[in-house]
Amino acid sequence: MPRRGASRLRTIVYVDGFNLYYGCLKDSAERWLDIGALCERMLSGDSDIVGIKYFTARVKVRPGNPHAGQRQQTYFRALATVPNLTIHYGRFLERAATRRCVKNDRRGRARFVEVWETEEKGSDVNLASHLLIDGGRARYDLAVVISNDSDLKEPVRLVREEMKAPVGILNPHGNRSWALSPKQLPWGSFYKPIRRAALRASQFPSQVPDARGIVHKPPSW
Repeated sequence: MPRRGASRLRTIVYVDGFNLYYGCLKDSAERWLDIGALCERMLSGDSDIVGIKYFTARVKVRPGNPHAGQRQQTYFRALATVPNLTIHYGRFLERAATRRCVKNDRRGRARFVEVWETEEKGSDVNLASHLLIDGGRARYDLAVVISNDSDLKEPVRLVREEMKAPVGILNPHGNRSWALSPKQLPWGSFYKPIRRAALRASQFPSQVPDARGIVHKPPSW
């Protein structure tokens, strides 16, 4: 547990990539997000960010959005330039499924359609595993989770109560997850919503140099 009054807290940030994207980035102008800059902006000067772990999966290319994978890989290249940031991949599962329509037919009979059902797997488990392993090995004084996913309640609780380390929550959604951030937070833990102004102020430049050359911001998303 960090000492009260310690000057700098070794901090690792755990980013639930899809929760962040669907919480505050999808269909917005802030998708070219520099997560390192966002963390620096959102966290206090007491935090020494020694690691940012970004958990995601490679998207499946769909006929209606054929360039999604290319745009995602471009963004991953930009993310890889952020100091101390690593990307950890889950996977997508896709299967055909039969689902009932909301409205019945004209005769009142149920209607069914076949759809492709896509499910992202592994990211929440990977995030929880890293959070617990890093805590057990005393790699941080403060853990910060960017997510609103109540499935992370138990690993967050274990770190706070069993390992006696604080966990801060940066919430990308408009609604607060009381599972992750109850009203009575342990000492050192905190809850902050991610505001639109912080996203706007934390964008990559349109051209980002990396070891392979220049990463260009996609003209459209």
